[in-house]
Parts: sequence; structure tokens; C-alpha cells
Amino acid sequence: MKKSNILQINNHYIQEELQKSQRYRQEKKQKNRFMGSILILVVFLFVLPTYNLVASYQTLQKREAQLIELEDRYKELARQQKMESSLVKKLEDEEYVAKYIRAKIQYSKDGEFIYNIPGLLPR
Repeated sequence: MKKSNILQINNHYIQEELQKSQRYRQEKKQKNRFMGSILILVVFLFVLPTYNLVASYQTLQKREAQLIELEDRYKELARQQKMESSLVKKLEDEEYVAKYIRAKIQYSKDGEFIYNIPGLLPR
């Protein structure tokens, strides 16, 4: 084994410099830990509002889809109501009622023949 030619001086000045460098490293390590914990806190503070924002956006999308569905349903019901009210007005006319009954339930007077032609039924 080869013997080292370096001689280490162990005096008061060297000891102080070693202690200074150790304190410097410890302070730097503490600062790094502090900055790391601050960084984690900042990330956490940005994650919560982002999560809430995403959840709110998803809720908004669901409600918009529900609104579109309800508007379509409203249009369909309004159309049905218009047809029904039209039928009610037509049923107030006795002549129409007689035609309607004859066409729908094939009611006939004595001696009459009924021929069904598709598309000619009163509405």
C-alpha cells in the first residue's frame, strides 16, 4: 500500500474553518428544507382551487346538457299540447266528431260499407 504524501495540519484555524463549512452546509440544508416545504404548500394551495374549478366545470357541463334535454322535452310537450288543443277544438264540431268516430272505430249506419284508405283518417 502506498503511503500518502499529504500532511494534514490540525490547528485552531483549520478547526474553525471546518466548523464554518459544516454550519454553512447545515444552514443551506435547512433553507432547502424550508423552501421545499413552502413549495409543497404553494402546490397544495393551487391544487385545491383547481380541483374545485374542474368539479364546478363538470357540474356546469351536466347542467347545460340537462337544460338542452329539458328544452327539447318542452318543445315536444308544447307540440303535443298544440295538437291536443287542436283536436279538442275540432271535436266541438259535431260533423267532425261523426267523421272521426266513423273513421277510428269503423262505426257505420245501417246499410253502409266502410273502406279504409290509409292517410285519409281525420286528425
